[in-house]
Amino acid sequence: MLHKLVSAPLNLVIKVGEKIKEEADKELYDLPTIQQKLIQLQMMFELGEISEEAFQIKEDELLMRYEIAKTKEMEQWEDLTKKKGG
Repeated sequence: MLHKLVSAPLNLVIKVGEKIKEEADKELYDLPTIQQKLIQLQMMFELGEISEEAFQIKEDELLMRYEIAKTKEMEQWEDLTKKKGG
């Protein structure tokens, strides 16, 4: 009983942390969000709101996130097809 009283707050903190990580990953690796940010970045560059150097740095970051998101999407798709086929 004492063990449950002590571990309950810790379990809650762990669950909250997992949920925060899940939401952060969703924001970081959401394909439509990344695509929208790439479009906004291109517009800012074309309007002269950011330098070419800043554009390149941010574009590289977004493209890396896009690549990771696509890889994750493919892995999820493969997992789904394995489960359905197996």
